[in-house]
Amino acid sequence: MIIVRQFSESADYRDAPQIIVELPYDSRKKSRLRVMSRCGHEVGIQLPRGSELLHGQRLLADSGEVVEIVASAETLSTVTSPNPLLLTRAAYHLGNRHMPLQVGEGWLRYQHDHVLDDMVRGLGLEVTVEKAPFQPESGAYHRGGEGGHHHHHEDADGHGHHHADHHHDQ
Repeated sequence: MIIVRQFSESADYRDAPQIIVELPYDSRKKSRLRVMSRCGHEVGIQLPRGSELLHGQRLLADSGEVVEIVASAETLSTVTSPNPLLLTRAAYHLGNRHMPLQVGEGWLRYQHDHVLDDMVRGLGLEVTVEKAPFQPESGAYHRGGEGGHHHHHEDADGHGHHHADHHHDQ
């Protein structure tokens, strides 16, 4: 088994063997888990409590391999509206229910729940159920693992993706 206990602190591990681990959001918010990589290696992740794994983040295994985290597609509800006030109301009501929420320009995304979908539609918004990677906001007080810097990128169809570039002590 490949054991991981730390975040990769350097982007310069291009020569190290890379192992891809694809995880849904509920697994990426755990600091201790045992998973299978895409290529069939068993990987034990043992990070500091409170660590959250982000799409694109790299970890360094005890044996020197680099383990890259990929957000797997999961069933999500995407709320869209050209009206920022309606989106703000939906974000308020979803946040009031402590729902993890991914925020993009003109859209919100949360883990699919038909009761929440009905509530959001009742506010006058459109809801689409789709399969996509989920990377919700970490929260105002969350440092993202070991003080990493996180960046948000939009792809051609306007979907947001978060990436962690590197980590260092602040």
